[in-house]
Amino acid sequence: YLQPRLFGPLGIANPTWDASAQGISLGGFGLSVRTEDIACFGQLYLQKGMWQGRQLVPADWVEAATSVQTANGSDPSSDWNQGYGYQFWRTRHGFYRGDGAFGQFCIVMQPCDTVVAITSGTSDMQMVMTLVWDKILPALGSAPLPADPGSDRRLTEKLASLSLPVQAGEATSPVAAKVAGRRYAFPENPQHIEAVSLMAAGGTGMPVTLRISGVDQHFDCGQGSWATGSISPAPGDAIPVAASGAWTSEDTYSFRLCRSLTPFSTAYDLRFAGDTVILEALDNVGSVAPARIRLTGTAQP
Repeated sequence: YLQPRLFGPLGIANPTWDASAQGISLGGFGLSVRTEDIACFGQLYLQKGMWQGRQLVPADWVEAATSVQTANGSDPSSDWNQGYGYQFWRTRHGFYRGDGAFGQFCIVMQPCDTVVAITSGTSDMQMVMTLVWDKILPALGSAPLPADPGSDRRLTEKLASLSLPVQAGEATSPVAAKVAGRRYAFPENPQHIEAVSLMAAGGTGMPVTLRISGVDQHFDCGQGSWATGSISPAPGDAIPVAASGAWTSEDTYSFRLCRSLTPFSTAYDLRFAGDTVILEALDNVGSVAPARIRLTGTAQP
């Protein structure tokens, strides 16, 4: 429905939307697009639904959807207490926004002719918006900024240098050879983690297999680097990932598994002792306060 009416005209390529078992898009959440695509959507609303000479969304709907339709609190310091429209929040300073879980923002600052699009992975969404008000808003003026090649160069260099830190630690340990190739099974648990195994480290890192919900997920953990690959929670559903791992003590292998192009990652610790392993895992963000998972597995014959 949206492809010819919204995604196509805005130039949003390859949007993906989580779906029900019947293949119906969830609608209220689960849409994955680029940060630039979020900015285009905000620009569409800034222009009252007009895009390149076409009225994609009625202007009166834009006005109604982004106005206060219901009160939602009275705290002047909270961006969640400024009123709610039709799937849009009002913000402090008289602006409005669409937002998604864990720090995904489309902030439309119409008096400043500005759209701010942010993708992030945090549970403190107010902190992100406070930074916008403290850092970006005061820098906006009524006239275009003059050209500043030096600042452009420094920004380009900064963006090119950004990276996630790799897992610190050693490439091997005294127990590495003893556990390589062994499969450790876990009792039934809410996370559906059934087994884990490590293979002997290769030239680029440690191959890991996690069996989750009856499916073996194979990926490499880069040593001092990020190794890219994919996992398949369901047949035909390949999710790109990157992983980095190292031995953080003689008996513990730690790795971080990131879902590429998303804000989601999980940190794992595997502590070996004889024929048992203790697996601990912690998601960086979640719908409830992140809690460390702790499971005890036993080596299979």
